[in-house]
Formats: sequence, C-alpha cells, structure tokens
Amino acid sequence: MLRKLEIKISIEYIRELMRKLAHLGEPSQKPLAEKELSLSPDSLCVSLVEGWRGELCHCAITDQEGKIIHYKVKDPSLHNWMALALSLRDLEISDFPINNKSYNLSYCGHDL
Repeated sequence: MLRKLEIKISIEYIRELMRKLAHLGEPSQKPLAEKELSLSPDSLCVSLVEGWRGELCHCAITDQEGKIIHYKVKDPSLHNWMALALSLRDLEISDFPINNKSYNLSYCGHDL
C-alpha cells in the first residue's frame, strides 16, 4: 500500500510539473534559478540517503575552483552481490535467474 501511495503521489507531482512547464512557452525560455549555487573548492562531500533496497552513498570531490572532478554513487546492491555468489556455490548456472530474483539486485549497479 505504501508503494502504491508513493506512486500515486509521484504521478500527481509529475502532472503538476508538466502543467507548470506548459505555461513557460517556448522551449528556449528557461526558468530563472532561485539563487546561484557554488561548490566549496578542494572539498569532499559524502551524502547518505535511503533507497528502496537500502542506503545510497553519493561522494563528490571538487578542485580548487569548486568544479566537480570526481563523483561516485554506491548503491545497496554492491553489498549483496557477494551474498548471491556465495549462495550459488556448487549449483548449476541455470539456478542463477531464480536465485538472483530472490536477491532482487541491480544489474547495472545503480539503485537510483
């Protein structure tokens, strides 16, 4: 029920945004930013948020001008791929799809 409610609210939010975008006119007209954002120079920022499979970790590193020089996202599936490998020991390769569905892991490595 919670997922159903989240989907319903998300759809309503998207429809609201589309209505607002329809009033902008030409695609070349961009909305103005509320404020200019700048990043701190020579910094490391780590952010943890909860995704539906577990924690998502975002890491950003900036250079001396405040430009992002490295950005990494670590998803919850990373921890569980080894568990899947261990559970498949001494089994046939044909058992992989069934076991993998049990773990519900992200193939591409991003649970975003």
